[in-house]
Amino acid sequence: MVASLRLPSVAHLFSSPSTATITGVSRRSPTILRCFHHGLFFRPQLFAAGFSAQSMASETQDRVDNLKNRVPTEVITPRSQDFNAWYLDVIANAELADYGPVRGTMVIRPYGYAIWESIQEYLNVKFKETGHSNMYFPQFIPYSFIEKEASHVEGFSPELALVTIGGGKELEEKLVVRPTSETIVNHMFTQWIHSYRDLPLMWANVTRWEMRTKPFVRTLEFLWQEGHTAHATLEEAENEARQMIDIYIRFAYELAAIPVIAGRKSKVETFAGACKTYTIEAMMGDRKALQAGTSHNLGQNFSRAFGTLFTDENGQRQHVWQTSWAISTRFVGGIIMTHGDDIGLMLPPKLAPTQVVIVPIWKKDDEKVAVLTAASSVKAVLQTAGIKVKLDDSDQRTPGWKFNFWEMKGVPLRIEIGPRDVSSGSVVISRRDVPGKQGKVFGISMEPSVLEAYVKDRLDEIQSSLLERALAFRDSNIVDVSSYEELKVAISEGKWARGPWSASDEDEIKVKEETGATIRCFPFEQPEGVKICLMTGNPAEEVAIFAKSY
Repeated sequence: MVASLRLPSVAHLFSSPSTATITGVSRRSPTILRCFHHGLFFRPQLFAAGFSAQSMASETQDRVDNLKNRVPTEVITPRSQDFNAWYLDVIANAELADYGPVRGTMVIRPYGYAIWESIQEYLNVKFKETGHSNMYFPQFIPYSFIEKEASHVEGFSPELALVTIGGGKELEEKLVVRPTSETIVNHMFTQWIHSYRDLPLMWANVTRWEMRTKPFVRTLEFLWQEGHTAHATLEEAENEARQMIDIYIRFAYELAAIPVIAGRKSKVETFAGACKTYTIEAMMGDRKALQAGTSHNLGQNFSRAFGTLFTDENGQRQHVWQTSWAISTRFVGGIIMTHGDDIGLMLPPKLAPTQVVIVPIWKKDDEKVAVLTAASSVKAVLQTAGIKVKLDDSDQRTPGWKFNFWEMKGVPLRIEIGPRDVSSGSVVISRRDVPGKQGKVFGISMEPSVLEAYVKDRLDEIQSSLLERALAFRDSNIVDVSSYEELKVAISEGKWARGPWSASDEDEIKVKEETGATIRCFPFEQPEGVKICLMTGNPAEEVAIFAKSY
């Protein structure tokens, strides 16, 4: 496939246009670095307009019912009806992302990017605690770099985007818009690393070309954090690769409330150019698996290809041992598909851009000042306590519309304040994860210490509840199998199959061709006892998890 892209010369930046040629196709999982813009696409949905204000019997009825003036539920396709349509509807209506001008790209909107920033903030702290530093590498690299590592070029050639014309002239050497950074990192490592005192080093960013796209999960361009380290020994590299997958596990459980299963990829599924790939696999709401993060022990494959050497303590020249590891914006898609419901997005409080939204309610102009004053006071109390809070004091929409809107955007808690609440010095608090009357509590005191403690406790409860709910869903949809026939039945029912495996790569490929499922990983946590391979009947040392995936 050929598309046109311009790389203008400096002289032409402010004058005439120019073109460059890009070639690209792809079928791999997405990835890109933190703190840069990149893209995605989806089917847009529009909020229904023209909701008329309606008189309600009482202020309590306003809150308990509030069915009037709400955005119609049919705007979001039910998950059970069409999971993919539901996913796209949530992204559109929750204002997470929008179409980019190039097919297969997306513009991440402020609310969606704020979720990514929460991911960045947590991981950046953890990376620096383990001795890593941030760096930036250019987007374009010589095609010859990709060719240096045979398995790497073979694995990525279907998804490369190539630039062949720049500044109106044919380039002497094609440039690659990097699908990943191992090659350019090694090129620089050869210049920076001289002795064992220079180890380790890390970091990079990338772009990758995709053809079959899905917002956040698989796009032509996306954001990620990509770490690279170089080490003096294989043991050091292995410890680093395991350390980083452990950080991803903690992030998934502690912040995203997603109960991932961590393990080692099969040889067939190992990253192109790596010796070992470790992964965290998450079960989405449609029971498909999402590879949510990976960490690779690259061995000396790239250092030998690029001649990345160091002088050891004995004065001998040695090739470095390397790792690479990444989490991308596909994790945002994972959060949507793990926790969302028919109402829309549901965000874990620790990742939510807004943890609490305050909706003031008044009917008469003489009530407005007192209600807004109380609402502003509550906002100040919560902000001082370090809670991310928004006061929706706009008067263009009814309270019922606001309730629906912020529920759809997944805000964990809503505080309602009306004239009666001002008089009683209390508020009404509703939980996003518990719909209807069951999730609504009246009469919570506005007294700062009481309100702060109550809100923090509820946020913690929601965080725990989302994890427990996702864990129960995951475990109820994993089937232990002891034969290939049982595996096929489990996969046909849309579940994950877990069973002993010691069969060949050819057998693994056969499973994929016949069932559509792949080995997601050999989990770190393995059952004890004798194991017999489900495919061959031979002894097996490990169980593997099979599932269809994104």
